[in-house]
Amino acid sequence: MSAPTPEDAVGAASGAAPAAGAATDANFLGDRYELGELLGRGGMADVRIGIDRRLGRRVAVKQLRWDLSRDPTFQARFRREAQSAASLNHPSIVAVYDTGEHADATGAVVPYIVMEHVEGETLRDLLRSGRKLMPERALEITAEVLSALDYSHRAGIVHRDIKPANVMLTPSGRAKVMDFGIARSISDASATLTQTAAVVGTAQYLSPEQARGEAADARSDLYSTGCLLFELLAGRPPFQGDSPVAVAYQHVREDPPAPSTFNPEVTPAMDAIAARALRKKTSERYQSAAQMRADIERALAGQDVAAPAAGSEATSVTLMAPAVGGPVASPTSTTTGRVTPAGQQPQRPRRRRRWWLLLALLGVLLAIGAAFLVPWLLDDSPPADTPVPDLLGQTLPQAQLALDRAGLTVDQIERRNSDEPSGTVIGQDPEPDTLVVADSQVDLVVSAGAAQVQVPYVLGQSRREAITSLRDYGLEAEVTFEDSDQPQGTVLATKPEPTTMVDPESTVELIVSAGPVKVPEVRGLSESAAVASLAEAGFGYQVVEDPGSDQPAGVVVAQTPEPGTRATSGSTVFITVSTQPVATTPPPTTEPTTQPTTQPTTQPTTQPTTQPTTQPTTEPTTQPTTQPTTEPTTQPTTEPTTQPTTQPTTQPTTQPTTQPTTAPTPKPTKPPKPPKPPKPDGG
Repeated sequence: MSAPTPEDAVGAASGAAPAAGAATDANFLGDRYELGELLGRGGMADVRIGIDRRLGRRVAVKQLRWDLSRDPTFQARFRREAQSAASLNHPSIVAVYDTGEHADATGAVVPYIVMEHVEGETLRDLLRSGRKLMPERALEITAEVLSALDYSHRAGIVHRDIKPANVMLTPSGRAKVMDFGIARSISDASATLTQTAAVVGTAQYLSPEQARGEAADARSDLYSTGCLLFELLAGRPPFQGDSPVAVAYQHVREDPPAPSTFNPEVTPAMDAIAARALRKKTSERYQSAAQMRADIERALAGQDVAAPAAGSEATSVTLMAPAVGGPVASPTSTTTGRVTPAGQQPQRPRRRRRWWLLLALLGVLLAIGAAFLVPWLLDDSPPADTPVPDLLGQTLPQAQLALDRAGLTVDQIERRNSDEPSGTVIGQDPEPDTLVVADSQVDLVVSAGAAQVQVPYVLGQSRREAITSLRDYGLEAEVTFEDSDQPQGTVLATKPEPTTMVDPESTVELIVSAGPVKVPEVRGLSESAAVASLAEAGFGYQVVEDPGSDQPAGVVVAQTPEPGTRATSGSTVFITVSTQPVATTPPPTTEPTTQPTTQPTTQPTTQPTTQPTTQPTTEPTTQPTTQPTTEPTTQPTTEPTTQPTTQPTTQPTTQPTTQPTTAPTPKPTKPPKPPKPPKPDGG
């Protein structure tokens, strides 16, 4: 049920009657609830949309109508409704959050009830829209209504006004019952009837005992539920009339038609269920909501129902009837004799046959009495003097121990789903305090816990929608976020999976998309490790080389996008990898320059004549000549040739000028073949 914002609704209602909130403070209740537009109006109360400013949630606020707020009777009824509804907590019942009182513009104290705001539509809106329900779906909705009634009846609360307008259908298809314990005002004359100034219900769904002004009990709700089921199956109420009084008369006097009369798809089992629920006598109806719901579940499963087929039981028995066309005695006649046609005399044989019938009936009664009386007279069994203990609410071991102490034993144990804890005794036969013979057996009904519910299919929904759907099924939600390409907040999966059967109030984990994936940190990793990390996160990659980096070769020095940035899975991440060249042997700038300058200058000067060939050739050949001779082809011009030529040639030429130049000159000029460098002596 969509609605505009409370602010817009308040502005639109500013010029309405006092109930529409003419005063400013009337639109804010209890310093907490801000009122919005009018959602619905009944004979006793108005319902508005509201915002709980403390919890930030949307609610529905029901207020007693301003024209009834000064009537103590209506105020008392409204407070009773609040107390009754607040005690009910069931998935198929609209929850009550809060109650309170508020002074309106006239100074009158107006009570209010804050309830759950249910999205969806009422069954009345569904039926009026002309949409057709399948008979099986009609049974499912009725079963959910009966589940709510069973819970309320066990809590001692009778609804008294079950009808399509008081049943909501949520977007997930779950039925929710509203207005528990409510009483309707006589001002809505088209919809309600009164008896001694007390509202008893809506005419088209009124039980016969309510129409007669008698007290309503749980079976009255079942009659109204039968009317609801009839309308869901047939598309119309069981009784129609020109006025509420005419309809109420039909509820009391006339038998309803079968729903299959108006809808050929309705099966005989469905007709039988509706017929039993609409019996005039309360003793002939279903005796509990659980009993009627069990019959509906059997019909949905294709099994035989407990209700007799519609029309199979006679409503009255006629012992004697006159012949067709014969005279009929007046109901006010005081004559005790037979009525005979005119001109005929009484016949004796008929009287004799009547005496024979009476004697035969007397003989049958005597035989039946003897069959029961004689065994009782001859019975020598011990007297029934052992009371059956009260086992309700006990665990099965506790019940067995109590029976053992009382001298009794357990016979059959039946397990049924209920709201009581599993293993608790919820029924027994014989009943508590019944006197039985010692060593008798007692049958027990043990709770199997609440019936399991199915995890709804919420994949693809938003997180808020999924949580609402789970709560509609009586389940709790736990949210876990996961990176995904889906829009943020979209439900990706559930644990357990959809359609899994779980216990009520179980927790279902919602795996929700956190949006695009975070880019991992790969800086400082090797290229292969970075590529593996990006692939694991679902990204592609492209390598950009950086030869100017001071990091070792093969290390990732930068990435785009930055780490922690969210990007679409499968997109490309650019990584910059260091490609620093491999370190080479440094050129001999230090040793070749130092050694030839120091030693060749001293040695050729001291002994130039004696060892002109040995010393100059040894030192320059060992230190400077080794380098150019070893790598003459690779670097002949840059390093070795320049240094040895400059230093050794200059020094020997300057100093040994007076010495003969025969030996040193031919060696360094251009040797025909480079000599092999001598191996150093021990070092």
